[in-house]
Amino acid sequence: MSGRAPRSQGFSGTRLYVAVGAWLMLILVGGFCTWYGWLGSNRGAQTPPTETVEAASTDTAPTSVVNVDTPSSQEPEPVNTDAPPHPTATDTQEVFGYGIVIHGAGGGNVDYMMGQVENLGLGWVKQQLRWADVERNPGEMEWGPYDWVVEAAGERGIKVMFSIVDAPSWLRSSYLDENVEGAPPDNLADYANFLGLVVDRYNGRIHAIEVWNEQNLDREWDTATGVDPERYVEMLRMSYQAIKSRDPNIIVISGALSPAAGPWTDPNNPNRITVMDDFVYLDRMIAAGFLNYCDCVGAHHNGINMPPNVAWDEGHNDPAAQFRGPFDNPHHSWSFKSTLWGYHERIVAAGGDTPLCLTEFGWASAEGFDGHPPGFEFALDNTLQEQAEWNVQAFQLMRQWGFVRLAFLWNLNYSQLGWGPEDPNAPYAITDFSGAARPAYDAIGAMEKP
Repeated sequence: MSGRAPRSQGFSGTRLYVAVGAWLMLILVGGFCTWYGWLGSNRGAQTPPTETVEAASTDTAPTSVVNVDTPSSQEPEPVNTDAPPHPTATDTQEVFGYGIVIHGAGGGNVDYMMGQVENLGLGWVKQQLRWADVERNPGEMEWGPYDWVVEAAGERGIKVMFSIVDAPSWLRSSYLDENVEGAPPDNLADYANFLGLVVDRYNGRIHAIEVWNEQNLDREWDTATGVDPERYVEMLRMSYQAIKSRDPNIIVISGALSPAAGPWTDPNNPNRITVMDDFVYLDRMIAAGFLNYCDCVGAHHNGINMPPNVAWDEGHNDPAAQFRGPFDNPHHSWSFKSTLWGYHERIVAAGGDTPLCLTEFGWASAEGFDGHPPGFEFALDNTLQEQAEWNVQAFQLMRQWGFVRLAFLWNLNYSQLGWGPEDPNAPYAITDFSGAARPAYDAIGAMEKP
């Protein structure tokens, strides 16, 4: 109660003008609504927006045009052949994407990892997705760990790239007895169909897919015939169609090759190539037309013990280095600069302009670790300060060169898998065994990212 006397209920003076004004306003609003409704009904039918529906459970596969109850030999639905070979992606305004590789699907606090990525000022994460872990038995899908990665990244506006590898054992014949890290299915269409399931499940929430990994090494491409560029290109073609027919905005990245000299052959079968020089492999992929089936050419380089701005044939030498490979046996594969420029020059010579995507790069340092992985003696040559400086310099060079679209630093947290100093991934990590930041972490965070 205000304590004031109630006002008269009649209209008089100012109240009359207010009432008349309100009446006129109602007439104007009503007339506008009538006109807009008539105009909308005559503009033709419009397709209503569709909502992205996330699957509620991680123990069943989402609805898809592909039947996953049994291995499928049916090739995925092809894309419209009249469409441009490289559909416009949603991030066409992104000149250069800064990213990092995380181990987010193997346990740990994924939201915390994404917070670290955000604090570093990086807009992308790479997560390897192992098909054999998702579909251990035909049609029985376990997406949980990858769901967590996608959800945690999405909450912070971080883009996701999946590198998809390793067919389930029940879909492939294994040739090697040990050191096998992945093998394609005997029927390549099965891999393309699985990629279709991935895109269906994470509709609009993943932004790039790398089609396999280091397929010029037989430990990753374990087949009876050994590494095979032409067969890989056929798998890439089917995969490209499966992805683009569902989401043309996803960036399709060809599997990154491992910088390597070669060829090496199987002692028991001289016709079976176990390791192929990455330049030779790339030349054969180009001849087989792979540039028509990717938006970005995948590449790797782990830096060894040379700075990123030094070519393999410039005579660089570190007399104090314990690992002598780059200095006593010079080859392009030791050099970050030579490898990237070698790829780019081959693409241009073939009449292409497809950019590179560095899906793994970085320098290893064993400083502060009690030991080093066998065969990784070069990690003893690089100080923590050099690791920090060279990682930053590599990011800056790639952006300046202008032919790199995405770059993913290797790696954020593989040091925390519990394997200790002999883990070959740990010296590259920018966090130590306890999770504390190494100097490279602070350097990447402070790096300007235009």
